[in-house]
Formats: sequence, C-alpha cells, structure tokens
Amino acid sequence: MWRKSVSASYRCFGCTSVGPKGIWGCHAVRTCSAPALPAGQITALQAMDLWKRHFEARGVMEPDHSSHYIIAHLLGAKTIESLEQGKLTEFLSREKTEHLWKLCTRRLSRMPVQYVIEEWDFRDLTLKMRPPVFIPRPETEELVELVLTDLEMKPGTGVGADTQQTCLEVGCGSGAISLSLLKSLPQLKAIALDQSQDAVNLTRENALRLGLQDRLQIHHLDVIKDAETVLSLCGPVSALVSNPPYLFSEDMASLEPEIFRYEDPSALDGGGDGLKVIKQILILAPRILSNHGRVYLEVDPRHPPLIQRWVEANVEELRYVETQHDITGRPRFCILQKREVKQGP
Repeated sequence: MWRKSVSASYRCFGCTSVGPKGIWGCHAVRTCSAPALPAGQITALQAMDLWKRHFEARGVMEPDHSSHYIIAHLLGAKTIESLEQGKLTEFLSREKTEHLWKLCTRRLSRMPVQYVIEEWDFRDLTLKMRPPVFIPRPETEELVELVLTDLEMKPGTGVGADTQQTCLEVGCGSGAISLSLLKSLPQLKAIALDQSQDAVNLTRENALRLGLQDRLQIHHLDVIKDAETVLSLCGPVSALVSNPPYLFSEDMASLEPEIFRYEDPSALDGGGDGLKVIKQILILAPRILSNHGRVYLEVDPRHPPLIQRWVEANVEELRYVETQHDITGRPRFCILQKREVKQGP
C-alpha cells in the first residue's frame, strides 16, 4: 500500500521528521506562483510532470508524491499505479484541468496533500480530512495494532464474542484510532474525546460514512479542563488509547510550513516537557479503567523513561508494562496497566 512507500520519517507531505511528532527541520518557503493554465489541451502525464517540476522549483517537499497523489485523486484512483492503462495519456477536459490547477495551487501554498484531496487512508479505512484536524500518521497504525493484539486476546471482543468491551480514545482527531478498532472488532464499543469541535465533527462524519456511529460515543471535552465530566462519562473501559500532543514546546518553532500553517497546534504542543496532556491522562486512568485495563500511548522517543519514573512516583495504581518500538526502531509506545483493586469483605 501507499503508506509503505512513504515510510518511516513521514508525518505529512513535506515534513522531514526525526519522529512522528518529534523534531522537524524547517525549510525555507519560497514565493508561491502557479504556472499559467495551459491554453490548449494537456494530458494527465504532461500535467503531472509540469507540476512535479514546479513543486521542485518552489521548494515543495516530496514533489513527485505530491503530483502523483493529486493526479490520481483527480482521475478517481488512490494511486497512479492503480489507474487503468492509457488513462495518463488521455487529454484532460477543461473542467478537470482547471480543477487540477486549483488543487496543485493549494499544495504550492504548502497545504498537506491529505487536506488538498480531502481524504486519506488509515489501515483499511478511507477517512475524510480537512484542516485544522490533525492528520493521522503511519506510526499510529502501529499503535492500533498493539491495542488490537491485546483486545483480541481478551474475552468479549473477537468475532462471535458475546461480552461487550469498551475502549476510550483521548484526542480522537479524525477518528482514525477508534474507527479502526471498531471496524476490526465487531463487538467492541468506543468513546472518543477531543478538545477541538472541528475534530469532534470530523470524527462524527467519518463514523457515519463508515456505518460505525452506533458503537461510538463522541464528546467535545478537554481532558484537563473537563476532567470531572470525563470521569463521569467514560468509565469503566478495558483500554484507554491516545496519540496525545507530545511535542516539546521548544520544538514547535521548527515545524514545517505544512504543519504550522494548517494543523491545530493544540494537537501537537505537549508543553515544556511534552508531557502536559500525558500526565493528565495517566492521573485519570485508574478511575476510568476496569481492573487490569491498559493505557496505550504514542509518545516522543525521549518520553518512555520519563513516563515510567513519573508514574512510579505519582500514580501507584498504574504499573508500567513495557515500551514498544516503531518500525524505525525508536521507542514510540508506552503500555501501562491498572493494578487490581481488592474489594473489601
């Protein structure tokens, strides 16, 4: 699939990263001026080559991928490779040519391709995308796999299971994590929270499009400001999963234009040590999780030892289980478990 080809350092088109929300290098943004709309006819292949060269000249990152995905989308496909043979050499209609120029001009302004074409694939789902809602990245697909592996081993979640299990996602963005879990586990229910109304609206829209709305509760809540409401609405759950804001605040200044111009900074900035939201999640977790329930976090590679030490000192009801590495070998995921609460006589 496409996500394998754009690989490990990918976050969104144009972002050169040390980690998914780690440290981006900032590239100079050159003046954006689109090439003139051709007076005559042009084939898709000619247009793709023209825009690739124009993206390169204007310093747009990943110019080949950018032009390929936009052209494929224009022609009703996911990728260039999946197009019917001969489609690229056909002349574009005037309407399609004008639409292509509009889409590519957006990319020229450093708008991520996901926002330009207004959709993106996450695992086996196609999700609607629009700014400023955070764009899901491939590392988060790995987080979903970790959660699925554990939930599939628990009674009540697999195909044909009778007992209901519930998962809570904090910071749902487009709904990628919750909807992937629901699609894979037919008996699972989920609760999704986000402090952004835009994110809540997009998650709801994606759930409706995928027919998963009946098993998903969506709430517009801030896990810090609305902590008591979160506790009253969201427990008990078997799993709490989050790809929270975890950038160190000092790293926000080095974000690529694709990030700082279009994505919600509150979905990225985790405070001075990147742990502001993470600590709040871990404080609330023992009161939300059922016995032996687990927390699954995507974090900055610098975070796992910091989180382990902080939890051991501050949240005795949680046990740090393990750190899992992402496909690039970086420590990326933290798994914690609630200790069993003994009931009195």
